Amino acid sequence: MITALVIGTLLAVGALAFVLYPVFFGVSPEQTSATSARQTEREAAVAALREIEFDRATGKLSDADYAELKSRYTGDAVRAMRRELAPVPPVVANAPATDDEIEAAVLAYRRQSHSCAACGPRPEADAVYCSNCGRFLHDRCAGCGAPVVALDARYCLNCGNRLAA
Repeated sequence: MITALVIGTLLAVGALAFVLYPVFFGVSPEQTSATSARQTEREAAVAALREIEFDRATGKLSDADYAELKSRYTGDAVRAMRRELAPVPPVVANAPATDDEIEAAVLAYRRQSHSCAACGPRPEADAVYCSNCGRFLHDRCAGCGAPVVALDARYCLNCGNRLAA
């Protein structure tokens, strides 16, 4: 009887120490690095998307609220994923960027991003179709070079080549 009480007490104290250890001794520097912060941000945004999907499926969220929250959380998730994949630039102490450097960065961004004829520049760098209207963003077929004029073209009218994967 006393043995069971002593063992139970030791297990309870051990569990309490395990739970309270981070409170008294903090977390290691590896756990607070920028990479884990980026992953945490991405995971939080994806979890929020899953949560609103569940709330909509169970009827707790109206379609209007769902659309607003989905666009906000999707943007957060995409930004977090892009920051996670982006290389960390070297930091030069107190060195402001010159106008030429800024202009070069803007031109490089514009070259990598696509533009929709109807909606304008798209924020997705790897977009094949416009996320707003669904239009094919490349103006020519990669296979034969024929112009693509149909709004929702999936195949080239000239050669039959598939326009996107």
